[in-house]
Amino acid sequence: MAEAVIILKKNRLCCQVCGELFRNPATISCGHSFCTRCILDRLDGDERKKRACVCPECGHRFPSRPRPIKNTTLADLVRDTERRDDKRKHPGASTQDPTRATGSCAVTRTSSGSNLCVRHSSPLNVYCCTDKQIICAVCASAEHKGHTIGYVREERRRKQKELRIIQTKSKQILQEQEKKCKNMGKTLKQIQEEARETQNYCESVLAGIINSIQRHHMSVRELIRGHEEQAAAQVEISIQTLQVKMEAMRKRDAGLDRLAQTDSDARFLQGWPLMQHLCEKDHLHLLHEDSEDPLLPFEFTKRAVDKLGEQLEEFCDQRFASISQTADGGEQQESEEESEEDDMQERCEASKTESQGLGTISRLSRTSRTEPNVEPKTRAEFLQYACGLSLDPTTAHENLTISAGDKEVRLSPLKGKSPAVRCPQRFLHRKQVLCREGLQAERCYYEIEVEGDKAEIALAYKGIDRRSRTPLSAFGANANSWSLDRYANYSVSHRADSVQLTTCPSQRKLGVYLNFKEGTLSFYEVADRMMFLYKVEAEFTEPLYPGFWLGEDCCIRICDLRRDAL
Repeated sequence: MAEAVIILKKNRLCCQVCGELFRNPATISCGHSFCTRCILDRLDGDERKKRACVCPECGHRFPSRPRPIKNTTLADLVRDTERRDDKRKHPGASTQDPTRATGSCAVTRTSSGSNLCVRHSSPLNVYCCTDKQIICAVCASAEHKGHTIGYVREERRRKQKELRIIQTKSKQILQEQEKKCKNMGKTLKQIQEEARETQNYCESVLAGIINSIQRHHMSVRELIRGHEEQAAAQVEISIQTLQVKMEAMRKRDAGLDRLAQTDSDARFLQGWPLMQHLCEKDHLHLLHEDSEDPLLPFEFTKRAVDKLGEQLEEFCDQRFASISQTADGGEQQESEEESEEDDMQERCEASKTESQGLGTISRLSRTSRTEPNVEPKTRAEFLQYACGLSLDPTTAHENLTISAGDKEVRLSPLKGKSPAVRCPQRFLHRKQVLCREGLQAERCYYEIEVEGDKAEIALAYKGIDRRSRTPLSAFGANANSWSLDRYANYSVSHRADSVQLTTCPSQRKLGVYLNFKEGTLSFYEVADRMMFLYKVEAEFTEPLYPGFWLGEDCCIRICDLRRDAL
């Protein structure tokens, strides 16, 4: 069948990018055509510059990269135009190979739509892998000798497999990147949550440290007030003693004056030896009397607090510097921190030795090895921790009488009582008394016998209020004391909070077991076996002094457990 001849102007067959006749023309979605290489280079350039793809001819902007489609019709027109131009220039060269200049098969499309080689009119079913060209079998044998040759269909199948592999790999990489991006988003959220949680945790820990320092600050204040009251009481007692001695010396001076003025020599000689002995004894006693400096405890306290302040400041500076360098982490930092802890412990122990009057502050830095917490169960096991106690008369309310070697206390009759000696440590408005001994050993146990219906068995810090009329001075009604109340039923009180027990008193003897280190305080009724009543759990920060409150017709005796322990 004869091919139709179409005559076109030559400038209609030129690429608007390179200005030359189309080479492998391709059309984009806006309808304009360009050389395949020209339009691909232009689109690649737009993508590299991260801008919208634009048609070089009409300027149309595409929302996504357009896909150039091969324009075979336009390619045929270009080929025919080139043939006609070639015939005009070379009339005798009609048999010239039109593809000699390019070195590849020219393509013509038949009416059936199949692609044939222009030179040989053979199907283009051969693919040169070396030159990456589609050719016919004649071209393969004539011009592509020694090249790797394959069939188009088989090569398409092989390339299709490679394409699928690349697609699969690309999808896997994309999925991994999406997963990685999602995980990074989760990590970012975790970082923010962890930062907030760490901030809240550190603030709570530091707030607890500040509260602890404030609590110990109050303990130091109570300790100083105790020193003040004790020193003032000692000075008052010394003043009273001196006044008594001065009055006695005035009487002796009067006697010496009378003796010196007597007219009888015999009476003078008879009275002189006694007066001489008394005067020499007083003078000798006064010359050798050496009273302790009442200001010494204050000096010890100031030294201890000053040294503790320096150590804490140095310790905090070192620790917070190490916290800021946690990124370096590792075993070396941990060993350095342990070494710093050991040094701090040694310095605090040295501070404890220096400040004998500041036991509370010293105990803040004291550490001990943990031992198995095996609690006693039988009375024989409790007696292993028996401690000796004695009542302190200087703390007893004026209506209480101490007797039996400071082991027994009872309410005294109000009538015919002699005025009580004024003492700062005395409970003024509560019928209460403390023991001399402060308990701070790891484990302590003692027993008392109670006669009467109403009594309170307590342990209190030395700084408990002793002058107030309010409940602040009552055992169990403040933060400085814990009390077992023995009435119709037992109850346990602390900070004015009371726990009512269902147990009724059945024994006169009660046992008190203190585990200072573990922070537990247990009460028992003592008979043939130990009957548990209640256990208190607390954090004890200073020595605990046993104390008692007595109701009407009540008497409390401290049991001597040394013989039972033997």
